[in-house]
Amino acid sequence: MDPVSWRRAYTVTKAVFLRILFLGDIVGRVGREAVISRLPTLRRDLALDLVVVNGENASHGFGLSPAIGRDLLEAGADVITLGNHSWDRRDLIGHIGSEPRIIRPANYPPGTPGQGSVVVELVDGRKALVVSIMGRQFMDAMDDPFRSVTEILSRHRLGVTMHAAVVDVHAEATSEKWAMGHFLDGRVSLVIGTHTHTPTADHRILSGGTAFQTDAGMCGDYDSVIGMGKEAAIARFVRKMPGDRLQPAEGEASIAGMMVETDDATGLARRMAPVRQGGHLVPTLPDF
Repeated sequence: MDPVSWRRAYTVTKAVFLRILFLGDIVGRVGREAVISRLPTLRRDLALDLVVVNGENASHGFGLSPAIGRDLLEAGADVITLGNHSWDRRDLIGHIGSEPRIIRPANYPPGTPGQGSVVVELVDGRKALVVSIMGRQFMDAMDDPFRSVTEILSRHRLGVTMHAAVVDVHAEATSEKWAMGHFLDGRVSLVIGTHTHTPTADHRILSGGTAFQTDAGMCGDYDSVIGMGKEAAIARFVRKMPGDRLQPAEGEASIAGMMVETDDATGLARRMAPVRQGGHLVPTLPDF
């Protein structure tokens, strides 16, 4: 096939569906280096249109610095979501308002710096909405995440004004994540959980067409306690006393997340599959 015909065929194909990769919480240096090194290849090999990563633990395991945020965006992330560690790096507070591609949970109280959602215009002109929200069960007191996401979605319409919509639910309780998935079923492309750093095996497309997974997992060293060095973490459980400050584990990192393919006509999910590469997890890539 000559180059012009190939480009025309590619354009027609891309107009039918949109490919999204969501990567779970990036933990520490090894996690962010794994993402930065692998993301360009994943974008190319999986023909990705939109990449969203959770970066709230990317800076030494706690928070996100502006410099690390820039590195992740330059490596190929379109949007970085945050969570309960949003403000662990104080230098982000003054920066987040000037970088709309870094979003904190939308249900922080009014007046909190930054935004809880962003509309991304893709290279081909299509648009995708990305929303960050945080749960309230076993977490800090927050505004109602269900009301917050409803308000955001009232300004957008999947399959009409938006070609895709992704919601990162940063929450502790699996029940709260499941409830949010069913609450948003049919209204967004993907509802995916973060925060617990452990990839769950329950990924599925719900009855209304929304892709769902309770937790995407983390991008970090899995020979650890949710990304932190084993010894200090175990000591806290055994002694029930404060101990040494937790430090990110420094072994070989795995990247973990979920790829979703959506239908342009509706914005709903057609197919989904886990993405795991490197480190201690069994590797897997989508076969579509």
